[in-house]
Amino acid sequence: MKGYTGVHESGGVITERHPDLCTVRVRMPAGVVSAVQMRKLTKIAEKYGDGSLHLTTRQTLEIPHVDPAHLEKIAVQLSKNGTPLGAEREEVVNITACPGTERCKYANIETIELAKKIDERVFGRQTPIKMRISISACPYVCTGSLTSEIGVTGRIRPLRTPGLCTGCGSCVEYCREGAISIRDGISVLDAGRCAMCGVCVHSCPYGLLKSDYMHYQITVGGRRGRDPQNGIELINVESADAVVEIIDRIVYRVYRRAWSGRSLRDQMDEIGFAGFKEEIEREFSGDTVSDIQGQSHRRTQ
Repeated sequence: MKGYTGVHESGGVITERHPDLCTVRVRMPAGVVSAVQMRKLTKIAEKYGDGSLHLTTRQTLEIPHVDPAHLEKIAVQLSKNGTPLGAEREEVVNITACPGTERCKYANIETIELAKKIDERVFGRQTPIKMRISISACPYVCTGSLTSEIGVTGRIRPLRTPGLCTGCGSCVEYCREGAISIRDGISVLDAGRCAMCGVCVHSCPYGLLKSDYMHYQITVGGRRGRDPQNGIELINVESADAVVEIIDRIVYRVYRRAWSGRSLRDQMDEIGFAGFKEEIEREFSGDTVSDIQGQSHRRTQ
């Protein structure tokens, strides 16, 4: 698309293999779209593309095979539809999230509204590298939160109600980590093996396992592609508002400190991650923060 400027240079406009055509990516936090919006997107695809829509891996839609001459009209119609142009380049791209407590029986946290709040704060912000932010409501990490540049994972710590456990073994059966066993007729948790997924809490038929600590684990520096790696834990917080604020600061630090052409994971030392982690822990310490790895976990005994 040589010679074009303005909307044609947006991150949501992707040049195709055929240099005279482009794909238009839509901004759609958490992949949520109404039926009315979808019908409008279909009409846009029929009018300006080949009538097809592509569901992407980042929970958004693309309109393929578009003539760049129509991009300004498309951008206006997408904005009016509440599904504006998306992002793809060195910027914060579409925020992904699983269904969360709205629909998933394994979820520990609400995700959709959180994704929208994060989107409002940082979407499209220019950075030296592409920034993927993903939210998973539990440690099953269906949306790949741990392998995103910024990941948010909902976790809970189980606590057995003392003196009432029947030793039925339901929690043992459901725990995929092998972290629970029955000893002397009661359940015992091996905290070192516990993934804090909360499945045992949900599976207890008598409601004797409770959530002792529901929190958001924030990780930084995850990497996908040919050499995938999990991100490094930055902090655990109990407040969704704290999550949004911390992510804002992460994005700003990457913007100020990181270099282009390299993954965030390869620059963690250069951006001063260790010092940044200490700053965040100091500022967000107290009732909303807990260093889980340093605590002595309660056991179900």
